[in-house]
Amino acid sequence: MNVKQSPIRRIGVAVVWLVVAADIALLAWIFLTSVRETGAIFDEPFALPEGLALGNYTGAWTDGGFGSAALSSVLIAVVSSLAAVALAAPAAYMLARRRTRTSSAITMTFAMGLGVPGQVLLIPLFVGMAGVGLVDTYLGLTLIYVGLAMPFTVFLLTGFFAGVPVALEEAAAIDGATGVRSFVRVILPVARGGLITAFLLQFIGAWNETLFAIAFMQSDDKITLPVALVNFVKMQQFNGLDWGTMFAGMSIILAPMVALFAWMGTRIIQGMTVGIGK
Repeated sequence: MNVKQSPIRRIGVAVVWLVVAADIALLAWIFLTSVRETGAIFDEPFALPEGLALGNYTGAWTDGGFGSAALSSVLIAVVSSLAAVALAAPAAYMLARRRTRTSSAITMTFAMGLGVPGQVLLIPLFVGMAGVGLVDTYLGLTLIYVGLAMPFTVFLLTGFFAGVPVALEEAAAIDGATGVRSFVRVILPVARGGLITAFLLQFIGAWNETLFAIAFMQSDDKITLPVALVNFVKMQQFNGLDWGTMFAGMSIILAPMVALFAWMGTRIIQGMTVGIGK
């Protein structure tokens, strides 16, 4: 039987395209609604905008606190992503090269860490961070994101490093390169695709994370974008929700992610397939 022409494959492809179309339609509705007045949204929720109410974005950026929150999100997401990749790369490289019972057990431990829900760690982490004075600090939340990212990042990069030919290291050793220099000058450039994929996935996770950001960031000038949206909705509950400004805030959160996937979506998908498939 020709797999490409099988009815099951056709149905599966049709379902996938329906989901994609629904997601695109939802994103388009959010962005179009963000430039409409609140009254018009109530009258016709799914109508096209008659004009561009760009004041919604101004209100969200200033009054809603999305401006300062955007800076906090960028800082925390970039630093935590870089730190996670920098720490995970050497560990993943050693686990990929040292095929022993100990390394296999450590690799399995990292894999098991993928199944630990973040909600279970919330209270112990809060107690520990409060004990060392890292609650409501950028450093504290960044360290939490790095720790949460380590199981998946190490697991992903282990697959990439396992696919790097050992002959490259042997050639570098013949040329007199030490183990550290061989790793930095030879292995890392070859595994550049995996490192970029790991960075992007961690960045996306840190950008969208809400639970730990709500629990650990308590000052209004240190909140991230998802927390700013939650606070805005809570603030508007007593005065009547400004739907236009709320959708503008949602668009501010979604726009970088949409642009990132449009630009590097293929690399992310290929990187995950190659890394996990090793």
